[in-house]
Amino acid sequence: MTAFPGFSEELVSFLKNLAANNNKDWFAVNRKTYDEAYVTSALDFIEALAPHVRKLSPPLQAMPKLNGSLRRIHRDVRFSRDKRPYSTRLHLVFWTGDHPNRAPAMHFVVTDEHLGFGSGQWGFGPDALKRYREAVADERKARALQDAIDTACAGGAYELSAPALARVPRGFDADGPHAGLLRHKGIVVKGGAEGHPPVLYSPGIIDWTLEQIHLTMPLHRWLVENVNG
Repeated sequence: MTAFPGFSEELVSFLKNLAANNNKDWFAVNRKTYDEAYVTSALDFIEALAPHVRKLSPPLQAMPKLNGSLRRIHRDVRFSRDKRPYSTRLHLVFWTGDHPNRAPAMHFVVTDEHLGFGSGQWGFGPDALKRYREAVADERKARALQDAIDTACAGGAYELSAPALARVPRGFDADGPHAGLLRHKGIVVKGGAEGHPPVLYSPGIIDWTLEQIHLTMPLHRWLVENVNG
């Protein structure tokens, strides 16, 4: 396969126009742009990145298919007050585990406003939450987690998601050095680039993405080893 040339400016134009025309009629008229600038480009990007991320420790799954690493643009609106049918972002996920929604993962996102990247686990299920809290209660493991977060967030590149709980859960030390981590029910660091930098439209987007992966890999590895049972 030839090197990935970068995403086209047509992708960002499509996302911006979709944000202003989030309806099925507009989408139908612009289906060809979606198929080419969104789906085909995303799958080519995933395929180009796959050999690199499969060599990592732990390896990341990069599945070049819709509902694999390429998440669906169609929103599930059955139980949502927001009835807009489409997501206005390109969302790619690379994960370690049985399912991208239940495992530590890396997220590459292009919205109508910016290029973003995130790493972590958005929400722990009951068993994973139990393992997470037990790991944070272990001083050595908690210190390793904090070091991984600090590595990602150094220099302002990333920021840690806000904790879900106002207080430390019952049964854990509310005054301990890592009490703040116990207030999380998921751990994610989020960052990226302001706007849509030129690298998005060039072959350099592969190297840019790999840099984000390596920067946040300590957090990913900690979650795989301590939470993803």
